[in-house]
Amino acid sequence: MERVTRKQRWAVVIVAGLALAVAGSLWFEPWALWVDETVNEALPSARATPNGPATSGLSSASVTPAPSGPVTVAQGVFVSHEHATTGTVRIVRFADGTQTLRLEGLDTSNGPDLRVWLSDAPVKEGEAGWDVFDDGRYVDLAKLKGNKGDQNYPLPSDFDWSKYPSVSIWCDRFDVSFGAAALART
Repeated sequence: MERVTRKQRWAVVIVAGLALAVAGSLWFEPWALWVDETVNEALPSARATPNGPATSGLSSASVTPAPSGPVTVAQGVFVSHEHATTGTVRIVRFADGTQTLRLEGLDTSNGPDLRVWLSDAPVKEGEAGWDVFDDGRYVDLAKLKGNKGDQNYPLPSDFDWSKYPSVSIWCDRFDVSFGAAALART
């Protein structure tokens, strides 16, 4: 039986340490904290309805005209959680009935696996709000497009946002909210 030398043990320790360092870096993605992704999307325009609104034979005097442009139906302001987060969020309804969640002036840290969530959990300030958004019902809208700027996230056609009155920038990798906003009807 061969005897393992001290040099061989150190080689194994060094290789194992390097492997752990590489795996840890891939998991934590620390470089994301120094790399900003800025998105500047304009508010989308609604799809045109081919035949206009249906009136079902009602007289024009009894029909309330639909707004011709987008209408903000709810809005909120971000509070910071795990990372400093500022900006506003709006739910915008278009004349064709479609809705979009819009982040405006968002400024937060970048990080691994950031998502935009709508949740039924109340927004709590500070550390108390870090991990509440996955306790109840939530909808994972999409991957966060960028940690800075203005961006749009279409809502499903039958989506009732009032059942999910909180928006969180959620780090799915570490189950923590970077920041959140409570939506209030406007």
